[in-house]
Amino acid sequence: MILPITQYGNPVLRVKCAPVEQVDDTLKELAANMLETMYEANGIGLAAPQIGQNIQLVVIDIPKDEEEEDAEPETATVNGVVKPIQDLMPLVFINPTLEPYGKQYLFTEGCLSVHNIRANVARPEFVKATLPQLDGSVLEIDCGGLLARCLQHECDHLNGFLFVDRVSSAAKLTLSKKLKRLAQGY
Repeated sequence: MILPITQYGNPVLRVKCAPVEQVDDTLKELAANMLETMYEANGIGLAAPQIGQNIQLVVIDIPKDEEEEDAEPETATVNGVVKPIQDLMPLVFINPTLEPYGKQYLFTEGCLSVHNIRANVARPEFVKATLPQLDGSVLEIDCGGLLARCLQHECDHLNGFLFVDRVSSAAKLTLSKKLKRLAQGY
C-alpha cells in the first residue's frame, strides 16, 4: 500500500523517534508498505517519520547503476565479510547505531520529504553501522560511498534532522524562501 509522505513543515519530521520495542506482523507490513511507497516515489531511502510514524524504522534500496556496468560494484564489509551492496538490498532495519568517520565530503542530496529541493551536504565519507534486522539478526556494516551517505541521511530523520539542516550557511540563505513556501504549504 502506498503511504502519504510527510512533507517539510510537519512537526513529526523534527521529533526524535522512539526505539522499536517489538517486531510483529504489523511492523513487517509497515516496512513492506514503506518500500512500496519509496519505490513509487523513486527514492532510495525512507524513514518512518517520513510516513508520519515516530519509530526507528528505515528502508533503503540503492539500485544497481545500469549506466556503469563496467565499473566495480560498490562493496561494504558486512559482519566481517566484504560483499557487494546489492547483496544487502533492500535493507530494512530498526534502532540503528551509526559511527560516521573519515573526511567530510560534499554530495548533492535530496529528500522525499523536502519536495524539489537539492543541495550540497558535507558528511563523513564512511560509516560503521549496527543495523538490527526484523528477523532478529544484526548487521554490522562498514561502508563508504552512496550507502554511507544514505545511512547517515535516513538515520538523521530518526533524530529529527533533515538534510537542509546540514547545508552551509550560504545555502541555507539561498534555500530559505523555498523552505518557507514548503512549510506554508504543509
